Amino acid sequence: MTGFQTENGLSVDGIVGPETSAALGLSDAAPAEQSAPSSGGSSSASPELEAIAQCESGGDPTAVSSDGLYRGKYQFSRETWEALGGTGDPAAAPESVQDELAGQLLAQSGTSPWPNCG
Repeated sequence: MTGFQTENGLSVDGIVGPETSAALGLSDAAPAEQSAPSSGGSSSASPELEAIAQCESGGDPTAVSSDGLYRGKYQFSRETWEALGGTGDPAAAPESVQDELAGQLLAQSGTSPWPNCG
């Protein structure tokens, strides 16, 4: 995230706050660190992201691939997760945070990060 912020002349703090969200073209989403866990499995993801999540993990935010390399609803690698500003284990993060970071990734890279499901 800091690379994106530097390249776009934003305040470099590694947090997806209002300024960074606006630069990413996201709606007025709260920073990942302040997102509340979703309740009842509801999701704030777009229909496109929901389709990707269903393909990747059956929509399970706690899913872990059999080799342990891909984690969470969107099967993030730890490298991608951290590059987006995520911390800790993606599979342990609130679903709303996973949705937000997947939205960022989709905005940055299209569906190419999900070659089998995008």
